[in-house]
Amino acid sequence: MSLSRPPQPLDAAPNRLFAACVLTLALALLAGCGKASPGRALALGPPAALPASRHSHVVVIVMENAEYRDVIGGSSAPYVNALARRYALLRQSFAITHPSLPNYLALTSGSTQGIDSDCTDCAVHARNIVDQLETAGIGWGAYLEGVPGPCFDGGQAGGYAKKHNPFAYYTDIAGSPSRCRHLLGFDRLASDLHRGSLPTYTWISPNLCDDGHDCGVAAGDRFLAHTVPALLRELGPEGFLLLTWDEGSSDARCCAAAAGGHIATVVAGPLVRRGFRMSKPIDHYGVLASIEEALGLAPLGGAANPQSGRLGAVFTHRPRIR
Repeated sequence: MSLSRPPQPLDAAPNRLFAACVLTLALALLAGCGKASPGRALALGPPAALPASRHSHVVVIVMENAEYRDVIGGSSAPYVNALARRYALLRQSFAITHPSLPNYLALTSGSTQGIDSDCTDCAVHARNIVDQLETAGIGWGAYLEGVPGPCFDGGQAGGYAKKHNPFAYYTDIAGSPSRCRHLLGFDRLASDLHRGSLPTYTWISPNLCDDGHDCGVAAGDRFLAHTVPALLRELGPEGFLLLTWDEGSSDARCCAAAAGGHIATVVAGPLVRRGFRMSKPIDHYGVLASIEEALGLAPLGGAANPQSGRLGAVFTHRPRIR
């Protein structure tokens, strides 16, 4: 039995009174998912009834361990495929390496930082996107499903896995109470969406089931169907949502440094060309560079290499999110 709401459409009709009454977290009690179980679905009511943001946001959602062919065109991911048909699909998107952690570091610092494992006792002393955001006075936050607390430094707790939280590895974040308090759980995501107070740069890591790691592509798709509609409402006039996977199951490669598999990446938002298919190759460094460009930040590390690709073609004009 599941107490979660049915998946919302990509855009829902307004129903403000209903939305005001149902700001809760509903338990999704689905069985058969291996080590982790589905988390608590965001039950915010019809997304169009939430307050539309006047400010623009970048929202990054990272899913787990699937090749492009496992997601796009398959029956296991109807919501992702619908999102890709409506907005922009990157047909040649590639991860950097294997396993997970180096890809998360690549997406947030422009480098794997020499890490080639999912270590939980390692630390990274390197400039990262949070350093850039704070220097520029741009708000940020990471929402990590199942994290016990903002400054939790353990390797795993229930469905939460540190290896999918790159910010916990950077010493200038993990060692700073004022910074690590930005590493939040999904209860805060629900309340921030309801208040219309999502940070300008928003990172979302689902738990080990909802990201597809333990429970597969279909479970991840159900999570996205419950979560993404409310996020689309919050993007603002020039914001965008970037949905990607950390790595594939192959060593398929592109660009200057990527060899972590052919992955699905979808970009959605008001400036995104509807039904667009980008065929030019792009890797995680190119994704980071495109996010930094939209925020007015300089590219970090490998993101500065033009061979890593850019998202520019997916937009009607360059987003300016400040």
